[in-house]
Amino acid sequence: MKRTISSIALILFFGLVLQAQNNKKYLKIGVGFYNLENLFDTIHQEGVRDDEFTPNGANRWTTERYERKLKHLSEAISQMAGRGPSILGISEVENIGVVEDLIKTPELQDMNYGIVHYDSPDARGIDVALLYQKHVFTLHDSKTFPVKLEGEPNFKTRDILLASGDIDGEMFHFMVAHWPSRLGGEKASEYRRMAAAKVMRHVADSLLNLDRNAKIIMMGDLNDDPVNNSVRVGLNASGNPKKLTKDTYFCPMYKLYKDGYGTLAYRDSWNLFDNMIVSPNLLGNNFSQFRLFRDSKSGQYAYILNKSFLTQKEGRYKGYPWRTIVGGQYQGGYSDHFPVYLYIVKELK
Repeated sequence: MKRTISSIALILFFGLVLQAQNNKKYLKIGVGFYNLENLFDTIHQEGVRDDEFTPNGANRWTTERYERKLKHLSEAISQMAGRGPSILGISEVENIGVVEDLIKTPELQDMNYGIVHYDSPDARGIDVALLYQKHVFTLHDSKTFPVKLEGEPNFKTRDILLASGDIDGEMFHFMVAHWPSRLGGEKASEYRRMAAAKVMRHVADSLLNLDRNAKIIMMGDLNDDPVNNSVRVGLNASGNPKKLTKDTYFCPMYKLYKDGYGTLAYRDSWNLFDNMIVSPNLLGNNFSQFRLFRDSKSGQYAYILNKSFLTQKEGRYKGYPWRTIVGGQYQGGYSDHFPVYLYIVKELK
């Protein structure tokens, strides 16, 4: 595959993180996901249930509040993976306009982000999208895949987004999802997330059948933890790198979950719904191609940005992610989810 720009040029001109170890140099690229929790503009969009996010709506959603939300989110993103991820999946965005406003903020305007976005059939109008640094990832193609439920023709949820392209001459496929919620109870609603998982896995399997060398990174708010059936069975994802087969995907978030970490809290219980899953060819120690980075000290493959500035400082929800609105009351925070990220690494010759 044609290499549009060399690894050395990427580092010299765009400041990507360069890691030196054992007299070897590595290109280290951050990939992340962030549920932005209701990033709505202030304008009513026909056919979308967004009335509460208007100046006269229940949330009194003014331009001032919207701009503060953008500022806060961009601050968080700029601190992910060092100085901001090169690839970032996002969810709960109303339309492409709010995404464009986000990447124009002072904290992100120099990141050179491109956008992949499609309107979804979700009744509230919330979508997923992918941000990518255009000097790092060369976008070749993108599309979406609907999640449909047999016997429920009126059920509407977010489509699964696929963006395909190359990084330093290697083919990558990034998938972004926001699976159906646990409305009605975890077990009663499980079949909906299982349906989304099967769509996502079918797409990933098809990509690998066409090209076993292609790297796949799936990400999203899955509304399930790494140990739930939708992830383990639906996606066929394992948290044990020693038990992978060519058809088993790896969940880097599993160890974080088992170590007691979460990305959102509900009734004093933590969940890790914000997941990232990678194809098995991203594991291993042959860094002549991109591989998933593993921290030698902690053993972690992925990270949660849960810094103090993102957390509620007092009251009933002390220690929880600092939200924008809770129970109709404006809090002025960031999101009800913490961001997550990982690194892919390649040795420079």
